[in-house]
Amino acid sequence: MADRRLQVFYTVAKQLSFTKAADILYMTQPAVTFQVKQLEEHFNTRLFERSHGKISLTPAGELVLGYAERILALSGEMEARVGELTGQVTGPLMIGASTTIAEYQLPRILGEFKERFPQVQARLTVANSETVAAKVADHSLDVGLIEAPSHNPNLTTVACCEDELVMICAPAHTLATRSNVSAREIADQRYVSREHGSGTREVVDDFFKDHGVNPDDLHIEMELGSREAIKGAVEAGLGVAIMSASTVTKEIQLGTLVAVPLNPRLTRELSMVYAPEKFRSKLLDAFISFVENKFQQCNIDVAPFRRPFKGRAR
Repeated sequence: MADRRLQVFYTVAKQLSFTKAADILYMTQPAVTFQVKQLEEHFNTRLFERSHGKISLTPAGELVLGYAERILALSGEMEARVGELTGQVTGPLMIGASTTIAEYQLPRILGEFKERFPQVQARLTVANSETVAAKVADHSLDVGLIEAPSHNPNLTTVACCEDELVMICAPAHTLATRSNVSAREIADQRYVSREHGSGTREVVDDFFKDHGVNPDDLHIEMELGSREAIKGAVEAGLGVAIMSASTVTKEIQLGTLVAVPLNPRLTRELSMVYAPEKFRSKLLDAFISFVENKFQQCNIDVAPFRRPFKGRAR
């Protein structure tokens, strides 16, 4: 219901990129540029400075952004409240998820939620846990699903389910036949790590610290932001890694990777975060309740990993 020009301007201002805004809004870049230009003509002033391929907000742009946030929030609240009078759960839902959750747990949950509420337009942003939490805090996203509790005091964190992390290695690795492995034993091996900002990286670093290993002393061969890249590097014998048990089921079944439980076990809680001051529509309440119930049914059973494979499946 809000002025389309204002919606487009707001998205460009938050992303500081016409290209990213076009992707988010499912528009062409020229169409986004046109909408912003129209708004600038309406106010008879420039809202963005454009220099060397980058954009930044002018003082007028900063002022308009503040009002745009309030106007769009009120517009969304109005539409949600009117929709609730008819008993409908409808409208856009901006969801953020860390890569593990987005790739392995969320697709089925989103599919079932959409089946129950077909009029909902769910849009998913995938990023590491730190980025998702930041976007929820600045209201770019309605809700986030992350791999570690958020440290942001402005967010409410709800634990959804328990996830176990295991060490993975190639079948020919010297640790492949072990029933479990300690932090100090892993510290002696070449190691493939997630990038800083990853929820998995934070949990694993804390595990090493708690058991007398400085993460800076690990023999890190490479830091990778892609879970599939890490699995590929480990399969190639470039080192060991620590990953969620839920992400390596296929490779374990195929015998291309071996999963060894950690000693002591390392578990973490997958969490949902949202901004408590943000208007809680019936849609958002329904999604939060739905996710809590579904994640409770998705707790990872790591029993299949207790006895690692000794070679490739035939």
